[in-house]
Amino acid sequence: MPPMTQQNPHTSLPFMKMHGLGNDFVVIDARVRTHELSAKLVTAIGNRHCGVGFDQLAEITLRAGTPHLTFYNSDGSTSAACGNATRCIARYLMDESGATDLTLTTDRGTLPTIDAGNGLVSVNMGHPQLNWDEIPLAQDVDTLALPIDGAPSATGMGNPHCTFFVPDAEAINLAARGADMEHHPLYPQRTNVQFASVVGKDHLRMRVWERGVGVTLASGSSSCATAVSAARRGLTGRSVQIDLDGGTLHIDWKDDGVWMTGGTSYVFDGAFTANWLRANS
Repeated sequence: MPPMTQQNPHTSLPFMKMHGLGNDFVVIDARVRTHELSAKLVTAIGNRHCGVGFDQLAEITLRAGTPHLTFYNSDGSTSAACGNATRCIARYLMDESGATDLTLTTDRGTLPTIDAGNGLVSVNMGHPQLNWDEIPLAQDVDTLALPIDGAPSATGMGNPHCTFFVPDAEAINLAARGADMEHHPLYPQRTNVQFASVVGKDHLRMRVWERGVGVTLASGSSSCATAVSAARRGLTGRSVQIDLDGGTLHIDWKDDGVWMTGGTSYVFDGAFTANWLRANS
C-alpha cells in the first residue's frame, strides 16, 4: 500500500472568522488569495456542521485602490449591506494600516468608518431609503405603516427591512413570524424582519430574523432600519441604544447618514483545503 500523501491545509484558501455581537462572519481577504465563490461553495462554507458556519460571508477586494466588500448570506444569496461585518473588517484593516479612519465601498455605496475608541468601531451606513420603490416594495404604499397586520414600517439600508413595534419583543415567536414575513409578497426581494419594543427613553430592545439566514444574535443594518423607523414614528429621538440578543449597538441618524457604533471580535484564522474546495465548488 503506497504511503499517504500529507497535504498542508494552509496551502489553499485562508479565511478569518469574526463576529460583531454574535453576528458571525467568514471573511476572505481576496487581496491575498482568491477563489471563485459560487452559491454552492458559499452554502457549503456556511454549513455549521460540514463547513465553518456564518451569518454572512464577506470578501475583501480592491477597486481603484479602495477596499471593496461583497457580502453573501448563508443560503448563497448576496446582500448589498452588512453593517456588523463592515465594522469588523474596518477594525482589521485599521489594525493592518495603523489608520484611525478609512473608507470602504460596498454595493450599498461608500461607507466611512472610524475608530471610536475603547475597542469600538463606527460606520456610516448611508442615508435610509424611505420611498417604496427604493426599498423596494411591490407597490406604492405608506412605508411608515404597511398594510400588513401589525402595521410594520419598511426601510431600505441597502437591503430591505420590515420592522414591527410590539409591547414585548421577548414574547415573539421569532422563528415562525420571521420566516413567514421574509417572503411576504409586498417584498419582491424578500426582507429582513425586526421586532422591537421601547424599554426607555431612546432605548429599544430588538430581535432579528435575517433574510437568507434566519434568527441572528444581531444585525447592524436591521438596527439602523429600526432606529430610523422608531424616530419616524416619534417613539424615540434620532440617537438610540438598541439591545440585541448578542449585545448593544448605538445608532445615530445624522444629517450625513445613519452611524452605527459597537464592538468587534476577530476570533481565529483558518484555511480551506484544496480537496474540500474542489468537492464543494
